[in-house]
Amino acid sequence: MSITNQQSGTNVHEIADGIYRINTPVPLDGVEGGFSFNQYLIVDDEPLLFHTGPRKLFPLVEEAVAHVIAVNTLRHIGFSHVEADECGSLNQWLAAAPQSSPLCGAVAAMVSIGDLADRPPRAIMDGEVLSLGTRSVRWFDTPHLPHAWECGFLMEQHTGTLLCGDLFTQSGSGLKPLIETDILGPSEAFRHSMDYFAHSRNTGAMLERLACSAPTTLACMHGSAWRGDGGKLLRELAHSLEQ
Repeated sequence: MSITNQQSGTNVHEIADGIYRINTPVPLDGVEGGFSFNQYLIVDDEPLLFHTGPRKLFPLVEEAVAHVIAVNTLRHIGFSHVEADECGSLNQWLAAAPQSSPLCGAVAAMVSIGDLADRPPRAIMDGEVLSLGTRSVRWFDTPHLPHAWECGFLMEQHTGTLLCGDLFTQSGSGLKPLIETDILGPSEAFRHSMDYFAHSRNTGAMLERLACSAPTTLACMHGSAWRGDGGKLLRELAHSLEQ
């Protein structure tokens, strides 16, 4: 793990082949041990950043990306749904990477990003596969999972890494970049204290669809990334949500 900013503790770690997790620990009122914001950088011919981080964190995340690649080579600025930690610094990234464009689901492009972004978005359809060069990503529409009509996730198919946004959110600094121990327990404890799930009637079916993609790494937006049988863990989450 490389610390890219000593003052903030922002750090970069390769969690899968060519996929880098950028982590910044932050204090959060009412949450013991604080919180963390993660972004994920996929390095390829057309590099992709998933989650921008909040606007105020842009200098720290930009510094971390520059530790791995030249920032101006980014081509895709992706995110799960419209929220400050997902896309708050989107326009700053578009300015820093002149060849890049927002990458989001069709609903987000239609209702928000076509207006909010300084360049037109690249809307990706449910099930669509986008080539980045030697590897590709597949988009899953997941409306209201865990929240927001426009929500969706990307699967990096070469490594089986599911960029799963707010699923399995864990409190704390997230300074362990990649773990293989239990994250369902800590993430469910956080959900019970601050329930951020919409609890859609289709939640179980959407989690089963994600499980069938058989991810081996879960790239969580808050807390540690996780490696193991992702399909099994997603089904365990579905069971827990049914209770």
